[in-house]
Amino acid sequence: VQLQASGGGLLQAGGSLRLSCAASGRTLSSSVMGWFRQAPGKEREFVATIRRRGGSTVYATSVRGRFTISRDNTKNTVDLVMNSLKPEDTAVYYCAADSGGTIWSEAANRARYVYWGQGTQVTVSS
Repeated sequence: VQLQASGGGLLQAGGSLRLSCAASGRTLSSSVMGWFRQAPGKEREFVATIRRRGGSTVYATSVRGRFTISRDNTKNTVDLVMNSLKPEDTAVYYCAADSGGTIWSEAANRARYVYWGQGTQVTVSS
């Protein structure tokens, strides 16, 4: 399974970005999908997750109301739309997929994800 994240960039605070994650080698509809991020010197942290068939989502408190995760299982993609970006959102953003056995209450747990993309850098200047 390969996950390819794209869409990162450098922008000013208050701006918006759309990250996309495309999968090959696995049908994403069988996976809970998540976005995580890792800032320099910090651990990788949960950002957002979406159920296998879409519909239900969970967000980290720090991004709730600003970020939106969505998926298109027909295209095997998962997106993260980020609005009102802040300097503290600066990080490498990773998309991830579970192996298919995650129960929804554990979907924010990084350890539940076994497939990871290479990451895309998002830098927000003040």
